[in-house]
Parts: sequence; structure tokens; C-alpha cells
Amino acid sequence: MNPEKDFAPLTPNIVRALNDKLYEKRKVAALEIEKLVREFVAQNNTVQIKHVIQTLSQEFALSQHPHSRKGGLIGLAACSIALGKDSGLYLKELIEPVLTCFNDADSRLRYYACEALYNIVKVARGAVLPHFNVLFDGLSKLAADPDPNVKSGSELLDRLLKDIVTESNKFDLVGFIPLLRERIYSNNQYARQFIISWILVLESVPDINLLDYLPEILDGLFQILGDNGKEIRKMCEVVLGEFLKEIKKNPSSVKFAEMANILVIHCQTTDDLIQLTAMCWMREFIQLAGRVMLPYSSGILTAVLPCLAYDDRKKSIKEVANMCNQSLMKLVTPEDDEPDEPKLVVKRQAEPNPDNSQAKQEGTASAGPDGSCDSSFSSSISVFTPASAERAPVTLHLDGIVQVLNCHLSDMVIGMMTRIAVLKWLYHLYIKTPRKMFRHTDSLFPILLQTLSDESDEVILKDLEVLAEIASSPAGQTDDLGPLVGPDLRVGHSELQVPTPGRAGLLHIPGTKGLECSPSTPTMNSYFYKFMINLLKRFSSEQKLLETRGAFIIRQLCLLLNAENIFHSMADILLREEDLKFASTMVHTLNTILLTSTELFQLRNQLKDLKTLESQNLFCCLYRSWCHNPVTTVSLCFLTQNYRHAYDLIQKFGDLEVTVDFLTEVDKLVQLIECPIFTYLRLQLLDVKNNPYLIKALYGLLMLLPQSSAFQLLSHRLQCVPNPELLQTEDSLKAAPKSQRTNTPSIDYAELLQHFEKVQNKHLEVRHQRSGRGDHLDRRIVL
Repeated sequence: MNPEKDFAPLTPNIVRALNDKLYEKRKVAALEIEKLVREFVAQNNTVQIKHVIQTLSQEFALSQHPHSRKGGLIGLAACSIALGKDSGLYLKELIEPVLTCFNDADSRLRYYACEALYNIVKVARGAVLPHFNVLFDGLSKLAADPDPNVKSGSELLDRLLKDIVTESNKFDLVGFIPLLRERIYSNNQYARQFIISWILVLESVPDINLLDYLPEILDGLFQILGDNGKEIRKMCEVVLGEFLKEIKKNPSSVKFAEMANILVIHCQTTDDLIQLTAMCWMREFIQLAGRVMLPYSSGILTAVLPCLAYDDRKKSIKEVANMCNQSLMKLVTPEDDEPDEPKLVVKRQAEPNPDNSQAKQEGTASAGPDGSCDSSFSSSISVFTPASAERAPVTLHLDGIVQVLNCHLSDMVIGMMTRIAVLKWLYHLYIKTPRKMFRHTDSLFPILLQTLSDESDEVILKDLEVLAEIASSPAGQTDDLGPLVGPDLRVGHSELQVPTPGRAGLLHIPGTKGLECSPSTPTMNSYFYKFMINLLKRFSSEQKLLETRGAFIIRQLCLLLNAENIFHSMADILLREEDLKFASTMVHTLNTILLTSTELFQLRNQLKDLKTLESQNLFCCLYRSWCHNPVTTVSLCFLTQNYRHAYDLIQKFGDLEVTVDFLTEVDKLVQLIECPIFTYLRLQLLDVKNNPYLIKALYGLLMLLPQSSAFQLLSHRLQCVPNPELLQTEDSLKAAPKSQRTNTPSIDYAELLQHFEKVQNKHLEVRHQRSGRGDHLDRRIVL
């Protein structure tokens, strides 16, 4: 410093003392400055006051010499003390040089700067609030200072500033929020602690409504919640808890839409605390905001669905996610199926700032916990359009929702509970918004069929419910069924192709219910036949599925849909099946289900008597397909009490190629005759006179069997058949002979027998072609 320079009104002694290396001498100079400034205040000499402050600032506080800077800082503090209540007029000149010293490399100088600013703020009190942002900025830097003395000094200043803000009603929150939003993304734990403490203070001030600006800082708060420091995490939990309490108290003033995407992102993080907290917030948002959250449904589902598959280690997250899922599902109503009349939102939502909605979210994990479905949806979360205007319409847009559901259902790695939840959503949407959902059915149909191969029975049950709803919903009925049941059966790349010859069989028989049913049953739509075709194709391509789950699937479908429709349509499709081995296996499976399942009790009764034209048509349809398997054809005749025709069929068995599989099926049929389902058949053996062909048919089966346990079983049964003469009574002798129903006028049994022979010839030819034994073709039935 130039000793010859004029520092008036500061005396040479003051200047010399301010530059001294000893603190005591600088303190004496500060007292002289305080005395001098008081005189200027008394004289109202503002020019000299400004000159003193400027000199202390430029020549001392901002000097290159460290001792001069220390002298300048204590001198500026002395000026503030001397100014008293008038210090507010000179705060900018007093504060700026002190804040500059906050960045000094010398830790002692930074401490003296804290001390000086403390004295300045203590005198000015509320007058410093217009300068709050620069003070806060400086303090936020010192909060992370490595020197403990500097940190201690900054904490004293921080507490003083908090007291001033708390007791004042002139705090400029609008001007402060941008700075808070910037500083909240600091990675330093001390800076984070400083930020959290200030948010807690501002939240506690009644006159400051920080809730209005929560969308600006919510993402930063969730990032701080992931800090490694236990104390900081705890503080952040408290802050978020206070905000959530405030939201519950004043939901009408909350900008739910602007924060929805932030929660969606943090619900997908791998940090358990962040994920649980965000999920709890999401639950409250859905319950409080209601339909305001509907535009964000796809993002919410992306975050929530994977959590439903969590194990007990994340039980809390799983439970809250389940609540979110259930609450969101309840928001979808039948009114959402009316695109021209969207429901209205009465709450007013402030227009979100697109620049702030995703502020500083680059560091937030956007993938799901298992990494699934992240590339497709996490990048699109921020582009949802929130409902923001007063009485703004909220229309349910299913495109994004269906895309998310399809993605999760296609992911074979994802957990069982998630897949069940997806299927529940699809079923719910088909129930509540069928017209909108059927626009997406073509994209969903293949994956729903694929899900039938799932390992979980519960998943399959839910999947069948969805498929049954698709097949029976009136919304799925199209005016033109041509693409589904026309000659080419063009139902997409995954369906079972049915040859065109002979198509006139089922679909045009009077009373046929292949695509429609009686008024007492659910109406089948244009997807029903497509479903049956594709289901049979899956059974054909996945033999294991048919063996392990085939009966289970068909039985459940018979509960969900009309059993007659299912058997009628499958029989019609199998009639045209080119893979004869599969056709035979499938017919055997269907026959076993028909004869043994409790779900088909009504259908069996309908077929037992063939009293109606409808039941006769069904029998004819089944018979034609059942011909793929000779033994099942006989069992169908037993079920329908066509004993003479059963006897005629068994007479043809002598011309068939008897294999081990064939004899095994005859064995099973004998076992089946002993079951409760055929109780009526066994009782009819008492009426020998009127059931001669039943006895002949059973003897025919007996003659087919080798000496086996089944032979012994049937032989013992036939030995119990009584002598007809012993059963004659006086009434029976007088009564006119009651002939067995050997023919029903509307059924051409000769034509059915001829059809049976044709089918068996075709099977015989195929077997010989496969085995290469063409010289045995002369054993086939000659028509």
C-alpha cells in the first residue's frame, strides 16, 4: 500500500493500524473508525460516510495484502455498527467486499469475513433481506468449507440469518426459488445439509408458502434423500414428511400434475428409501388428485408394476405399490369409453413450466428395478401433457397404457405378481372401456395367447379371463365377419389355418352356435372363432402345453364362456385339420373333458337325450371330428345313447389297424364305463329287451380286448346282465314292445358311418406313408 496516498477522512494512524499484523491494533483502528462514522451520521454527512466505506472496501478489503484485507473487514463491520439503523442505506457497499473475501485462500481471512458479515447483518436485521440471495449464496459455499473455524463462524451467521427470515414478513420467496433450485443439486454433504436446514426453516414460517414452489425443488430433495450420510437422509425425510402433511391439508392448492413425472422417475430408482418415499407420495397423489393423474397412467404403471413382484426384503415398497395400482385402477370408469365426453377436473392446476419440470434429472435413475421396459418408457415420461387449465378435460388415452402393459406381459423374466397385475389391468380396461380397448386387441392378442404357456396357473387363469372377455364382449363384434371366418380365415400371422373344403358343415347348420349362442349365454363376437383357431394352433405347436395344461385351459374356458360354443367351434376347426395325429390327440382330450369334467354336466345332459334340433346338430358336429379317434367316437355314441350306431362302429373296428395305442384307449373306455358318469348306461343293462345293441356293443368291446384286467372288468359286468325272461312281469307282457331309439329322424346315421370310414381311411393312409409300409394299404376299409 502506498504510504503517501491520501486516505482522508481516515487518519494516518488509523490507516497504519488497519494494516498491522496484530489483531489488537486493527481492533483499535476499528473503534476509531466507528467513532468517526458516528460523527458523520450525526452531521448527516452521507458523502463522507460513503467515502469511508469505499476506501475501506477498495483500498483495504480488496487489497492484495492479507493484513490490509483483515483491517478492511473489521473496519467495514465498525462502519455498520456506527451506522446502526441507517446501515440499510449502505448495505450493498458493505456486503459485497465481505462476500468477496469468502473466496479467499486464507482460512483465517475467510473466518474474519464471517465475523464481519455477522456484525453487519446483526445491525441491519430485516434490512438485509433484499440482499438475501447473495448472502445465501455465500453461506452455501462456506457450509462446505474444510476449515472447522470457518464452518463454525458460518453456522453462527446462518442461524442469525434464519432468525431474521423467520421473524420477517418481507422475505422474497419468488426471487429466492431459482437460487434454491440451483443449489439443491449440490453433491457436497455439508452443502446439502445447509440446503435442507433452510427448507425446513422456510416451511415452518406461516407467511411463506413453499408448497407453491415444491415442483421446483422436489426432484432435488429426492436426490438428497439418497445421500450417503445418515443424518442428511434423516433430515430430508423430515422435510419431505412435512411437505406431504401440508399436501394432505391443502390438496386444492397442490400442483399434482407438475410433480407426477418426478415421482414416476424416483419410483424406479434402485435406492430403497427413495423408492419407498416416492411410492408413498404417488399413493397420496392418486388418492388426493384423482383423475388429474390419469394422463400419467402409463408412467405410473411403468414404475409400479415391477414393484409388485418384490419379495419380503422389499415388502413395504411392494405393499405401497399395490395400493397405488389399485387406486389408479379405480380412476378408470365406463365414462372413459366415451371419447367425445371427457370427464372434467374441477381443481385448478397451474400451468407447468417445461423448463423446470425435469430440472437436473440427469442423475436420476430412470430404469425399473429389474431393468425392464426402461428404454421405451423412461425417455417418454416427461412429455405427458398434464391437465392444467380450470375444468380441463381429462381423457383416458390408452395407447401408452396398453404399450406398458404389453411390454411387461411380453417380458418373460418379470415376476408372476406383476404379470397377474397386468392381466387384471387388461381385464379391467376391457370391462370399463371396451370400445377403446378393442382398437388394441390385434396387438395384444398374440401375447395373450403366448401367456397361456406361463408356468403359473394363476397367471393362466387371469389370461383366460381376458381372452374370454375379448371373445364375448359385444364391443368386439364387427359387421363383417369375413376376415375371421371366411374361406381363407385370414386372422393374422399366428392363427391356425383351416382348409376350405367342406366348410359348409358347421357354420350354416340351423341352430348352430359356433359363433353365436342362446340368449341365456354371453354373446360371442367376431374374436371368438379367431380365439378358438389360435388356441388349437398353440396346442398343435406346443405338445407339452396340450399335455400339461390343455384340459385345465379348456375346462376354465367352459366356465368363462359357453361350453357348447367351445366344443362346437373346436370340432368344426378340427374337422379341417391337416395334421391327423394332432387331430386325433385333440379329439381324445376334448372327449375326456366332455365325459369327466363337472363343468360340462349340463352339456352332457343336453347330448344324452338329443331331444332338440340344436342338440342333434351339436352331436353331428362333434361326431364328424370325433371320427379322428375311433374309440372316442364310440364313447360319444354311448354318451348320446346311440347304442345301435355304437355297435355298427365296433363292427368296423375289425377292419382297422389294431395298435397298442388303440387297445389302450379301449381299455380306458372300459374303465370309464365303470365311472359315475355312465351310471345310466349300466342301469339300462337291466332292460335287456329294449337295449340289445348296448349289450352287443359292450360284448364287441370285450371281444376286442386281449385277456387283461379291463377284459376281466367288462366280462364281470356283462355277467351281471340278467336273463330277460326273469325280468318279465305281467305289466311288461301286456305292454307293447318299446323299441330302443335306434335312429333319430333328423340324423342320417348311414351318412355318419360313411364319414367315419372316410376319416379312418385317411388316418390309415397317413400312418402307412409315415411307416413306409405301402403294401398294407389293401387292409383299409373299402367303401
